[in-house]
Amino acid sequence: MSTPSATRRQLDIDRARELIELACRQGATAADLLSIDGDEFSVTYRSNEVEKLHGAHSRRLGLRVFVDGQVATGATSDTTPETLERLVSELVANARAMGSDECAGLPLATEIARDLPDLELADPHADSLDVAGRIDLARRAEEAALSADPRITNSDGSTFAFDASHRIYASSCGFAGEYPSTTFSLISQPLASADDQMQRDYYYTVARHLSDLEEPEAIGAEAARRAVRRLGATQPETGAVPVVFSPETASRLLGSLGSAVCGASLYNQASFLIDQIGEAIAASPVQIVDDPLENRGLGSRPFDGEGVATRRTAVVRDGHLQSYLLDCYSGRRLQLPTTGNCRRSTEGSPSAGPHQLRLLPGKLSPEEIIASVDDGLYLTSLIGHGANLVTGDFSQGAAGLWIRGGELAEPVEECTVAGTLQDIFRGIVSIGSDLESKRTVSAPTLKIAQLMVAGR
Repeated sequence: MSTPSATRRQLDIDRARELIELACRQGATAADLLSIDGDEFSVTYRSNEVEKLHGAHSRRLGLRVFVDGQVATGATSDTTPETLERLVSELVANARAMGSDECAGLPLATEIARDLPDLELADPHADSLDVAGRIDLARRAEEAALSADPRITNSDGSTFAFDASHRIYASSCGFAGEYPSTTFSLISQPLASADDQMQRDYYYTVARHLSDLEEPEAIGAEAARRAVRRLGATQPETGAVPVVFSPETASRLLGSLGSAVCGASLYNQASFLIDQIGEAIAASPVQIVDDPLENRGLGSRPFDGEGVATRRTAVVRDGHLQSYLLDCYSGRRLQLPTTGNCRRSTEGSPSAGPHQLRLLPGKLSPEEIIASVDDGLYLTSLIGHGANLVTGDFSQGAAGLWIRGGELAEPVEECTVAGTLQDIFRGIVSIGSDLESKRTVSAPTLKIAQLMVAGR
């Protein structure tokens, strides 16, 4: 796996190993290190000109040391030998002053990754697009949005963004690994106006490789269509009706369940899915997996934040909960093995989280699902954070389009959808075929048999 030349590494894998050895010589019983070097760029085109242009290089190193069950963490952007050696000695001293936690520690030698697959996370041609080319992508999306409909009267701009990074992880378990990654994105955010009402919406594309992005003209046109369709929105009447979640809103719904199956929520007694392994928590057609081995996936990675081999984990099979998502610490707290789901940055302590959570697609098109609803809500937007992971209660502000006679009708807003996550997932009656790969947590169109919609 090659590194894009734009990403200038300041610390190599041999130096990472030396720092781990230094920590152990100074009294640490175990240690690990994460280093991330990255370049980022973004440009926003608005009102026929470049409105914002930003570029930056970042470098950050995080070190964690253990003295038996005592742990200390620290981070720095200064990778000079003097600073790193001082960081090591300070953290060993800090760890000795901490309380002991018998669950703290690194993976077993049998758990660490041995073979690192090439998941094509870095575009080898990332440098081929110069600044002028990046600006042009944003310009094309913006012009497509503004010309798509006369009711598009303004815009928050169209933004192209790119980042490249190189990640190194090493530990006293004997593991040392590295991989590069790139991410490209393009978003358009037009505003529509009619009859003294203004509405905004957006559409975007994101991919590991530039060639996998949707065309700028398609992004702008779709963003404009979404903004225009919101014009004239009113409050719907209150009632219990079928609700069809778009992929965007279904993915947010799945994200709530993803948080509830993660280690910290479970050992802190803050999840409605405690002790539910083997139980039916969703309708029988529901299949949910965490798959960090998908080629070019936005959440893919060859090893997790502790050097454990990543793997495809079946979280829900035929509606039954099969597995939690755990790192080493939460696994020990729950007396279960790690699932290779350690997520971490260079700051603070690691924790368990999904890498690339997917509710697998069904066979029905979104149009077929909508056609099956005589009177109900097509949900395009959820507002705020209204999921209580302890109880499963779900209540969020919403907007979308009303469905009448199997067809999308007038836009609606200023309403609330409410229920429980338990009832929502068990109430899934249709699953769409339109699973998208542009999110790390992703679900296709979903039809819920009935939810309370509170409006006027």
